[in-house]
Amino acid sequence: MASPTYATRAIVLRKTKLKESDLICTLLDESGAQRRVVAKGARKPTSSFASRMELFCEVDVLCAEGRSLDVLKEARVAAAHAPLRDSLELASAAAPMAELLGRLAQEDLAQPRLFQCTSVALGVLEGASVPAAPALCAAHLLKSLALGGLRPQLASCAVCGAPVGPGAPARHLSFAEGGVVCPRCRRLVECQPVDGPAVAAAAWLLATPFAAIAQEPPPLGEAFGALRIVQGLVREHVGVRLRSCEFLFSCALF
Repeated sequence: MASPTYATRAIVLRKTKLKESDLICTLLDESGAQRRVVAKGARKPTSSFASRMELFCEVDVLCAEGRSLDVLKEARVAAAHAPLRDSLELASAAAPMAELLGRLAQEDLAQPRLFQCTSVALGVLEGASVPAAPALCAAHLLKSLALGGLRPQLASCAVCGAPVGPGAPARHLSFAEGGVVCPRCRRLVECQPVDGPAVAAAAWLLATPFAAIAQEPPPLGEAFGALRIVQGLVREHVGVRLRSCEFLFSCALF
């Protein structure tokens, strides 16, 4: 009896070698759920999957349901996003996006806005200037956390809810509480000082469309400050340290 099949649009987040010529592809499908499928023979030079299942590709796939892993039957490229693989700078900015989604998206958990957000982010990133790449990366990570139910509080105290005024040269942030804390609450929770401009940049990136960020990105120092805030939030609430984000901090590409 033939296995049931299904068709979906998906974004390739990760590829892992299997046996001599197969690949396990981790996908974010259009429902926002994560899927892991086997692309048989994908590492052979003659395989049609070799060029259609590249990292960051948006593809229309037909899969057969399996016991543990589904099996890829057909794949057609909807958006190749080739510049993200041709440029080391753009690839290094896209990698944390895919890494976080690999942890944040879950099987059988529909989060369609997560797919839509990622599709738009990758489309904007592939046409963006190199200096805008870290800001777009930080914006996607922040928006993904928010869509996953982990929206950081960057304008009001995460403990008491009191407004925390913008423009201060330094503020205090509690990763455990998920946001900035006011002067009165600092003694109540574990927190650390952070640059005010980095917090302001993170808040702006969270609320601003990707296209507008690409046109007028914040200064690189503020974008990287926002990335460090995201790294701390992900480590605290997702339980992982994004290695690709650590590469961004140390690679000196920007």
